Amino acid sequence: MMSIPLFLTQEHPCSYLEGERAQSVFVHPAYPATTSIYAQLIEQGFRRSGDEIYAPHCPHCSACIPARLPVEKFKPSRSQKRCLKKNINTQTIVKPAAFEQAHYDMYLRYQAIRHGDGSMAHAGPNDYLAFLGSSWCDTRFVEFSINNELAGIAVIDQFEQAWSAVYTFFEPKFSNYRLGVYAVLWQIEQANLQQKDFLYLGFWIKACKKMAYKTNYQPIQLLIDNQWVEMSV
Repeated sequence: MMSIPLFLTQEHPCSYLEGERAQSVFVHPAYPATTSIYAQLIEQGFRRSGDEIYAPHCPHCSACIPARLPVEKFKPSRSQKRCLKKNINTQTIVKPAAFEQAHYDMYLRYQAIRHGDGSMAHAGPNDYLAFLGSSWCDTRFVEFSINNELAGIAVIDQFEQAWSAVYTFFEPKFSNYRLGVYAVLWQIEQANLQQKDFLYLGFWIKACKKMAYKTNYQPIQLLIDNQWVEMSV
C-alpha cells in the first residue's frame, strides 16, 4: 500500500456552489508523482490541476462526486448521435502537451466568452500550460479541426487501463458543433478502441450546471463511500 504525504487547505469560497465553503486535500508537492501513481489516486477520487493532485475534503458538503464511464458499455443518446453526425467530417490530430501559440490564443478567446470573470481569462502562456499540462503525467492535446481550421482542443491524461478527460476548449464560432460533447464522445470511442476500461470525467456536481452534464454519459459510475457504483441519475 502506498504511503503518500497529504496536506489540507484552509476553507475558502466554493468555486461551484454559491454560498458554500470548500476545502481540498493535496498530495504534498515534494512527493515524486508519476503517471502510474496518479492512475491509482484517480481511482480513489483524486484529480490533477497541472502538477498538483487534489481531492475535495469539505467538512459540511459532499456534493463533488468523482465520475467515470466504463467505455465498453457506453450507448450514445439520440442527442449524442446527432452530435456525432454533425462532426462526421471533424478531423483529429493527437499531439504532445506542448505550448502552441494557436492553441493558447484560442484558449483566451474561449475563456473570454465562457468564463470572462474567471481567474484564467487573462492567463499568461506559462499559467496556461501549467494549468493544463504536467511535468510527470502522460498528457496529450487533441486537436479538432473543421474545414481545415483549428476548432478545439481536448486535454487528456493516459493510463495503462484508463483515460482521464482533463479539459476542453474550442473556438467560440464553432459552438454549434457542440465540441465539448464531441470531445467526450471521441475520447470514449478511442479509449474503447485502445481497450481501456474507463474514461474518468472529473467531479459530478448535481446542483452545478457546469458539472452536472457528466451523467448524460451512461452508464455512469460514481464514487460513493469509497465504492464505484453504477448509477442512473
